[in-house]
Amino acid sequence: MKKTLIALSAAAAASTGALAQSSVTLFGVVDVGVRQLDNGGVRQSQLSTDGLSSSRLGFRGVEDLGGGLKAGFWLESQVNPDTGTPNDRRFWHRRSTVSLLSDGIGELRLGRDKVPGQTLVDDFDVFGATGIGDPGTSYAVLGGIDTKSRSDNLVAYFLPSLGGLYGNLSVAAGEGTPGRKYFGGRIGYRSGAFDLSAVYSETEVTTDNVELVVLGGSYNFGVIKLSGIFQEASYKDDKDTRYTLGASVPFGQAVLRASYTNTDGSGPGIGNRDADSFALGGVYNLSRRTALYATYATIDNSGTANFTVGSISGRTMPRTEERSQGFEFGVRHSF
Repeated sequence: MKKTLIALSAAAAASTGALAQSSVTLFGVVDVGVRQLDNGGVRQSQLSTDGLSSSRLGFRGVEDLGGGLKAGFWLESQVNPDTGTPNDRRFWHRRSTVSLLSDGIGELRLGRDKVPGQTLVDDFDVFGATGIGDPGTSYAVLGGIDTKSRSDNLVAYFLPSLGGLYGNLSVAAGEGTPGRKYFGGRIGYRSGAFDLSAVYSETEVTTDNVELVVLGGSYNFGVIKLSGIFQEASYKDDKDTRYTLGASVPFGQAVLRASYTNTDGSGPGIGNRDADSFALGGVYNLSRRTALYATYATIDNSGTANFTVGSISGRTMPRTEERSQGFEFGVRHSF
């Protein structure tokens, strides 16, 4: 399908005198599994999605404008393959951007996209911030902001290749809606097996801002890759702190993954909510595009915490010291 679309795009470009200067790619992921959840003694079996990778359907393209300058677009929609439905809020939920790119100057990107804090977590979490092993399942959003993972009306600049240095700066217009006016930046350095990155961001709510600091790092020893993430959010007198330690071990076509997350929240608006999370899983690659996976995850809540590894229809965890745990097994295919 990808080759066909590129060929069609090239043929269309030829008709306008721009042969081989443009390309359009259709891509996607379908990830479906079976999940068993136990939230405080209430159990449910589910046909689940997104245990290894988020299911999606997208189009991306690039046009060579000459002189080292290119134009690009990216449209990506969430897909729920268990029911055949798109995201219930918007069609291009995951990304909808247009860009100007230059190898020497960098990239200017406009539209809806991920914010720097989320991209850092995606990069350094051994579970890719996806499925029941996602450390975000034990992290609550302060201030009711709409910029935890993505933002509307975003203008972002990405540095060009500068050795091992990388980074980006993002600003979003709130357009009169509290919790959407955002600015944040990421800076990092990558060299061989070593990678280190930091993010700072603020989201305006009303008279106060939600401030976020995220640090992440990893080192690949070959036989094992170790990673860590520290994240602290503050809003008025409330503060949420989370750290995650992870490890991944390759075995031929398989990869074993494990992580531990500690969450500590306190303040008059949220009380004392603490949680310890653990996840263990494996991936077996049948091919470059198809993989089988299995994950077990558990969260031990204390204080006012009521985090879950997955949601059960009609069931909300009471604010008591209860455990949420789950197991999932599935298959992921990308194209």
